[in-house]
Amino acid sequence: MARLVLSLDGQVMAEYNMNKERYTIGRLPDNDIRIDNAAVSGHHSLIINILNDSFLEDLNSTNGTYVNGKLIKKHALQHGDVITVGHHQLRFVEDDEQQDEFEKTMVIQPSARPVEKLRTAVGQSQVIDGEPAPAAAAAAAASVSQTGKSRAMDGAAALKRAKLQVLSGAFAGRELEITKALTTLGRPGVQVAAITRRGEGYYIVHVDSGKADDFPLVNGSPIGAQATKLSDNDVIQLAGVKMGFFLS
Repeated sequence: MARLVLSLDGQVMAEYNMNKERYTIGRLPDNDIRIDNAAVSGHHSLIINILNDSFLEDLNSTNGTYVNGKLIKKHALQHGDVITVGHHQLRFVEDDEQQDEFEKTMVIQPSARPVEKLRTAVGQSQVIDGEPAPAAAAAAAASVSQTGKSRAMDGAAALKRAKLQVLSGAFAGRELEITKALTTLGRPGVQVAAITRRGEGYYIVHVDSGKADDFPLVNGSPIGAQATKLSDNDVIQLAGVKMGFFLS
């Protein structure tokens, strides 16, 4: 299903699933997508969905409708198109393709991880609140007692589900569930971090960056070399992308 992600100055404001045939965009309350701003006409634009295709039309608005910076009257929407209405942007997203692009760009698969640096980073933060981090504990797993295993499983079962939501950039609105013990994010050579999923919570640790001491930010502050526990609604900035961390 396609959707529209509404943003202003790079900050996501709302998302709309395209599950109807017609969507009107404008300033007046009777619009499907209301943008209460003087630069937006009362009925500014119209989107018509026909089977798997979506078509955008300007409704003779005062300030015009733009797609990817170009003034349009009618336009067949494609994945990734950015519609500008007044000062606001609506990004047209087709979920399956967006997921693929996001994972290829920001989620680092195991075979592509900087393994030695990852081991070093997690190893430096091996003990948090007296317990070993998952990657550092892997080598010792064989010697863990059955009781210890049961406790770890109980803790994992009780742990709340977590997700990341992209707040800025080309993938604004994209969501990623954190389901693995270790999820590596970023861009190699720019900035890479890992999020570890443990019995008592989720932690982020710096793995690598293109320049010394260039650490990811959590709520505007560098995390440093040690693992930092994440809390609901934290804002992570990594490789130039802002992401919200949410528990459910």
